Amino acid sequence: MNKKKRSIAIGADHRGYSMKEFLKKHKEFDTTTVEWQDVGAVDDQRSDYPKYAIRAVAAMREKAADSAVLICGSGIGMAITANRYPGIYAGVVWNADIAAIAKEHDHVNVLVFPSDYVSNEDALRMLQAWLVAQKKDGRYEKRLEMIEEIVI
Repeated sequence: MNKKKRSIAIGADHRGYSMKEFLKKHKEFDTTTVEWQDVGAVDDQRSDYPKYAIRAVAAMREKAADSAVLICGSGIGMAITANRYPGIYAGVVWNADIAAIAKEHDHVNVLVFPSDYVSNEDALRMLQAWLVAQKKDGRYEKRLEMIEEIVI
């Protein structure tokens, strides 16, 4: 079987740093070979999550990364920051089923882990489920079109 190669930007604040480092050690998945692009943090010293979300989204918008994984304590701050950008669909996930549905139904292209609430091993299982999942079209795609039409 030919594996897809994907470039994934990965970023975390201090609370997600150890999970980020754990995930970066894993490059071979069932259907995908991942090339990680680390956008920070560089250590577990206190840091602010928005700068890492902004860097990851910038890598996607510049076509240097296909998608992103972001990690902070609750995941919420990273998702809020990433979702400020058109075409970015960041979703906080807490199990493998939700990770798969996030991609299938909502076309999530930025996977967000709440490091205070899931283990490294759980994050790895969720990442695998997300990588294998396929976007569904039809009504799911129509919903995204509705979101993109929102003008603020």
